[in-house]
Amino acid sequence: MAVKTVAHVNFRGQAREALSFYASVFVGDVAIVTHAQAYGTTDEAEANLVSWGQVVSTDGFALMAYDVPAAMPFDAGEIPFFVSVRGADADEISAYWKKLTEGATIIQPLAQSGWAKLYGMVKDKFGVTWVLDVPAYPA
Repeated sequence: MAVKTVAHVNFRGQAREALSFYASVFVGDVAIVTHAQAYGTTDEAEANLVSWGQVVSTDGFALMAYDVPAAMPFDAGEIPFFVSVRGADADEISAYWKKLTEGATIIQPLAQSGWAKLYGMVKDKFGVTWVLDVPAYPA
């Protein structure tokens, strides 16, 4: 049996925009179910929020997202988790890096490290922290 792990990122009203951005970075397809569709939400301010969304690329990238409704507490925290993108092709990882760093804060520049051929950490414009790397050993 095979198991996949997919990061599921929570937002406060930015899930749709974030999924669209990540689809443009990783060239993937977006699927979205709104709060109105899933829960029958009729409040105009929240009906179009994302109750479940995902972006999936043919290269294997996948990410899910959700908009936390106003009635629920939400604190994204400083760095509550990382989304890791690991690959064997330095050019491909570098291309993802270039796109993800638009409007972002670079925590660790993408460069060779003691444990990886390439490693970098960036907090994107949505506050999500990404680690991109090309491992020194086969992935």
